[in-house]
Amino acid sequence: MSADDRAQAAPRRAWRDSARKSRAGFTLVELLMTVAIVGLAAGAVVLSVPDPRPSVADDAERFAARLSRAREEAVLSNRPVAVEATAAGYGFSSFDGAGWTALEEGPFGQERWSDGVSVSPTGPVRVVFDPTGVAEPAALTLSRDGRASRVEIDGAGEVTIND
Repeated sequence: MSADDRAQAAPRRAWRDSARKSRAGFTLVELLMTVAIVGLAAGAVVLSVPDPRPSVADDAERFAARLSRAREEAVLSNRPVAVEATAAGYGFSSFDGAGWTALEEGPFGQERWSDGVSVSPTGPVRVVFDPTGVAEPAALTLSRDGRASRVEIDGAGEVTIND
């Protein structure tokens, strides 16, 4: 290689070396785009995380299942079983011939509604299943955050849920 060729190659080499040195980090635009993409991804994750509280429909299903079980208990034990629901929760009792006794065993313990659930009507609702499974018709509406589920007991003691 001649001296002229070396003289021309030196500036090219210097330019390549300086270009490599200037590309050693990220540009401000690249950093801003990365932060924006990470922010969008984090927002999508936060919005897709479900509410840790059980839904109103879950509370209604649990209550309806326990009402059905109370009806079965009344028929199987041949004694009236009552369910009293208030704004705070619900509980069960049975009539032993002399008075009402709270039921605590199995699925009949006192139960509280999930956080934020409101109940309508606000006063206590008492449903008594007689030994044949029949009950006075009643209804209870559970609601939270604009969603509601209505639990109904008909005259035959059948329990249904309407969302």
